[in-house]
Order: sequence, then structure tokens, then C-alpha cells
Amino acid sequence: MDVPVYDMSGKTIAQMTIDEKSLGGTLNPALIKQAYVMYHANLRQGSARTKNRHQVEGSTKKLYKQKGTGNARHGDRKANLFKGGGHGHSKKRTREDFHSEMPKKMRRKANRNALLAKLMDAEVRVIDEISFSEPRTRAFKSFLEAIKVDRSALVALPHCSEKSLNARLAGRNVEDATLVPAEQINCFSMLNHRYLVIGRKDLEAWLNGPCSQTGKIAKISPLGRKTEEAAK
Repeated sequence: MDVPVYDMSGKTIAQMTIDEKSLGGTLNPALIKQAYVMYHANLRQGSARTKNRHQVEGSTKKLYKQKGTGNARHGDRKANLFKGGGHGHSKKRTREDFHSEMPKKMRRKANRNALLAKLMDAEVRVIDEISFSEPRTRAFKSFLEAIKVDRSALVALPHCSEKSLNARLAGRNVEDATLVPAEQINCFSMLNHRYLVIGRKDLEAWLNGPCSQTGKIAKISPLGRKTEEAAK
């Protein structure tokens, strides 16, 4: 698959060849959904709390007398039947655990398959180098318009790089743009945005990095981990 490479002005300057087989070859919707649900569930803190009628602030005065009015029997207005009252079965202080897991190889395959889906829909913008001379939001918006990004965009930038500092400062206030480190893009973040904007070198590093190990080699000699000899 040939993907066009753009410069900062939106002009096509080269072609980048990506092997579809390395991304799964064909789409696997079930695997992508499983990974998406996992990433989504792991964002939940499980710390939601609600108040019962004794914790709601307000008067404890009885609304009206018990008998003789023809109305139902009520105490104060903090009962769960009234607007602003407490919850009948309130959530207590037990933190709920929504954490979900997937095998590492399945997770990596899902991330790569999600990238394949984006490439097939022409929703990936590969840039030769994302760099700004000044941290100006207007320049960042003009850059997105030049590469024809008219919807939400996930902009992947090098992590802790001085070259990308101006880009991070310029894009952090853009409403429809989300900035993430290039090595941390995953199925959930890609599918939550219409476009993926990433530098050519960053995309090559992601494709050839630890994410590329989707077989037994991931356990035998994993990338990104220092060996004992190198540590010494």
C-alpha cells in the first residue's frame, strides 16, 4: 500500500510503502472491538458516588400532617420520590474495578489492524516532518487546513523532543486536535478521531518498534527492553 507523504504546506512530496500483511492483511472487526472496549473500560476510575436521603442537605420538617389530607404519607422532601431527594439505593464507598485485560499479542494486533482501517479509509496524513518555528495556534490550524483535515484529528508527536515543543504548544488549544506521543497511539485513540496525523519517521518507528512483535518473538527477545549485558 502506497501512502502519500505531505510537507507542512500540504503538498505531496513522496510516497511511503506500507506492507498490509504486517498490519493484519484484512480487517478483524471483532478483535478491534475487543481492544476498544478494553481501553475504554480501563479509563474508568470506578469512584462514582451518590447520596442517600440522609446525606442530602435540606430541612427535615414533615411536609404535612400524617392523616386527613387525602394525600400519600410523606416525611421530608429528601425522599427519593421527590426532585432533589436522595437515591433509594445509593452507591457507597466501595471502589468498583472495571479493569479489563487482553494478551499483549492480541492487543498489538488490534492496534495495527486499526491503523490498517484508517489507511484503507484514507484517514492517515503522513507528514515529512512536523515542525513549527513559533508556537502559534493560528499556524497549527493553517497546517491542518493545508493537509485537508476538517474533522477531529489525533496528532502524534515525538515524545520529549525539542523539535516538537512548538507543535505541542501550538496545538494544545485546538479544539478538534488531540496531541499524543507517537509511541502511545492505540486502537482506542485512533478510532475516536477521524484523522491520524503523524510524522514519517515516527510512523516508521511505530511500525518497526515493539508493536511489530505480535508472535512468540515478543516473549523471547522483546524490543524496548534492555538486556542484562547492556544494563551492566
